[in-house]
Amino acid sequence: MAQVIQAPALKVGPAHPQGPVAVVTRRAADRLREGSVWVYRSEIEQVRPAADASEVAPGSLVTVLDGRGIPIGTALFSSASQITLRMISATAGMGRNGLLTLVEERVNAAISLRERLAPVSDKNNACRMIFSEADELPGIVVDRYNDLAIVQLLTQATAQDDVREVVGRVLRERLTPATIVERPDPRIRQVEELPFVASEFLYADREEAKLWTTFTINGLHFAYDATAGQKTGAFLDQRLNYAAAAGYAAGTALDICTYQGGFALHLAQVCERVTGVDASRSALEVADKNLALNPGLTARVDWIEADAFDLLREYEGSGKKFDTIVLDPPAFAKSKRATEGAVRGYKEMNLRAMKMLNPGGTLVTCSCSHHVGLEEFTAVVASAAGDSHKRVQVLEARGAAPDHPAILTLPETSYLKCLICRVG
Repeated sequence: MAQVIQAPALKVGPAHPQGPVAVVTRRAADRLREGSVWVYRSEIEQVRPAADASEVAPGSLVTVLDGRGIPIGTALFSSASQITLRMISATAGMGRNGLLTLVEERVNAAISLRERLAPVSDKNNACRMIFSEADELPGIVVDRYNDLAIVQLLTQATAQDDVREVVGRVLRERLTPATIVERPDPRIRQVEELPFVASEFLYADREEAKLWTTFTINGLHFAYDATAGQKTGAFLDQRLNYAAAAGYAAGTALDICTYQGGFALHLAQVCERVTGVDASRSALEVADKNLALNPGLTARVDWIEADAFDLLREYEGSGKKFDTIVLDPPAFAKSKRATEGAVRGYKEMNLRAMKMLNPGGTLVTCSCSHHVGLEEFTAVVASAAGDSHKRVQVLEARGAAPDHPAILTLPETSYLKCLICRVG
């Protein structure tokens, strides 16, 4: 008769914290010890509240244990997100005061890093100051646009007044902004089951808070409205890719999904004619304001409000040709399930663009879908090259600007891909 061995009960000895605990699978524990910082809901074996509580409150700090009861560290807990645990420290049993001390230290460290990576100058005064997990500050994003600072607190644990106060205080001390605005992301707040709130001022240096400014990247000027636009308002991660694209562009250029004209205005420095396309009329209105802020541009620039796929089909069908084409669509794959459709979208867009390029033309093709990695995205572009019967040379494979650092053990931070190609 086979001997039945009973698994030992989970024990939390006196050295372990008395607060809430999450026990994770062996696979998750191994991954955390290798440097990962996320644990998904399906990887949690048990969540146990503190001895004096009936449940683990949303946004709590929990001690993470492996199946043997060995502590791995402290994580931020979400009762709603599929990313249930976000590691904040390798120290187990951290309390709220310890978290606030860490936040202050890490906000200061993130700002110091940006002072080296993207110092303020006449040519550049906009930068991502804090990039969530990449700066060991999960759920905290801060962008600087000249004299405005825009804050996003994106998780149950960070969208709280104590974190808000610490972040705002350090930003005031280090950046001396005219205004600090918190801009909640409605989609993420819905995922986190946080109540909808409007944007609010965390600080203003005058009675009537400043909401408008003009910021500069690569020597070009852009209008900024703290209450409008996507994400925090502009896409600073493409800053160096804008400049790189201008280094290869020539002749007639087409900028698909131009948003507020980032690539288009950079191309207008070197091209004869640039057409920027976007489905958003409000984005194109801002793009036109940005064009007016740069009177030294000599190219003729036109804006077209249209669906990117519809316009590409129309242009290809009519035999329209360009010397430079930029493809910078929004994230096609916002979930793993959407990857297959995203790949089809990238394939169609790149195939049509390749067919529309004059021999020796430049294709700048981008993806910001972190569910589609660089290898897969490159394979999609290669497939489009094969179907177009064009010889395509990759001149540069680029990512986000260094103020959006990537973490090797968190592939999701390497979300932006930018291939600059010569199409024969």
